[in-house]
Amino acid sequence: MSDVQVDLGQARTGPRKIVIDPVTRVEGHGKVTIRLNEVGEVEQARFHIVEFRGFERFIQGRMYWEVPVIVQRLCGICPVSHHLCAAKAMDVVAGVDQVTPTAEKMRRLMHYGQVLQSNAVNFFHLASPDLLLGFEAPVAQRNIIGVIEAFPEVGKWAIFIRKFGQQVIAATGGRRIHPRLCVPGGVNQNLSVENRDALRSDIDQITQWCCDALELHKRFVHAHEQLHETFASFPSNYMSLVGADGAMDLYDGGLRAIDANGTPIFEGVRPADYVDYLVEEVRSWSYMKFPHIRSLDREDGWYRVGPLAQLNCCSFIGTPIAEAARQEFMTLGQGGLVHATLAYHWARLVCMIHCAETIKQLLFDDDLQGDDLIVSGDRRPEGVAIIEAPRGTLLHHYQVDDHDQVTMANLIVSTTNNNEAMNRSVTKVAIDDLTGHEITEGLLNHIEVAIRAYDPCLSCATHALGDMPLVVTLEDADGAVIATRVKE
Repeated sequence: MSDVQVDLGQARTGPRKIVIDPVTRVEGHGKVTIRLNEVGEVEQARFHIVEFRGFERFIQGRMYWEVPVIVQRLCGICPVSHHLCAAKAMDVVAGVDQVTPTAEKMRRLMHYGQVLQSNAVNFFHLASPDLLLGFEAPVAQRNIIGVIEAFPEVGKWAIFIRKFGQQVIAATGGRRIHPRLCVPGGVNQNLSVENRDALRSDIDQITQWCCDALELHKRFVHAHEQLHETFASFPSNYMSLVGADGAMDLYDGGLRAIDANGTPIFEGVRPADYVDYLVEEVRSWSYMKFPHIRSLDREDGWYRVGPLAQLNCCSFIGTPIAEAARQEFMTLGQGGLVHATLAYHWARLVCMIHCAETIKQLLFDDDLQGDDLIVSGDRRPEGVAIIEAPRGTLLHHYQVDDHDQVTMANLIVSTTNNNEAMNRSVTKVAIDDLTGHEITEGLLNHIEVAIRAYDPCLSCATHALGDMPLVVTLEDADGAVIATRVKE
């Protein structure tokens, strides 16, 4: 959905409340409320997730082997992430500590295809209209169609990089959306030689297009250095999975959290131990929880996840082109971490390059044509798994009774991990860009630009029901509506 042009009339004195409902060009539905005082200063800004998610409840009572297929219905954009994370948790329930090489590499291939295509959706389809056309470009132009008209090459990248990622998912899981690859203890098929060869024929071009997109984005950054450095930005803690050697690993590893200076907060945390390190907090004005690090209080223990965290937390990337790109990216931090919120986009492109390189490596691994697909073990009552989804750290935790039925499910999705950070970015942009200004649609889009940097998937964090028109409302301090604009 494109943004709607808003005309809120002449400047007014007195307290005001601005509502952006829903936020556009994100996956799912949320709204922002901003309260201004008598002199037009921002006093409060909040990003509300207003739809209820019920998956943790209605998964209860289902057989544990059904869960990897069911939970991916949380989202049509990143179903693979939930499919894989649930499967890894159910491996534990099935008594399996290590799946076969063929099973793991099939899962990894699917996963890296998913991360590639999902990051392409965010960068090209959702974020590039702001970056390439301007935060305050005419709303009729500020969309993917406007990008394709102004930058035809970007339109080609948007279509074909995503298409390739979806082809990887289909080749491994049978279909592009809601695949059926994983079962507890392994997978149900290997990669056919026909599919392998088809993917091999395109992977070098996909890698080059990812590199070309990064070069284009770097030109945007260098042309807007102050904006890139300061917009919605602040120091923060970060968390992601890393391999045992500190390498970026999007499928497996231990949790690493670092503070704003890069000092470790915890290291090598196993999925089963997450409750000793993370706390989930509930607040009255949002259906989405607010996690923080247990050893720190709620004010200091929040953190960021996703591509920016993945690059800040890892010691290196194990593929050469992406590692060279990571090293250049880290120079933005001038010897420290990179805290710029808009740097999520640069980091996202580095991750896309890494995914493309990893896919190529896997496509030339003969284990993908292996026949040893499933192993089994002694049943356990509980399973926890963590992967790095396109938006960051994703956790699935299940308990299963003696009848093989799920009795408890807890999902901490990437967007939930970023909840506090998104709210702080919204607040900073509101204070920096709206205070003392006449409110226009273009200025309100600054708020949405900050949210889009995190690529939130509100469908994963909540469960939307019904139609959601775009509504922007301006109220006075008593709640009386001054102006409203609606687009169905």
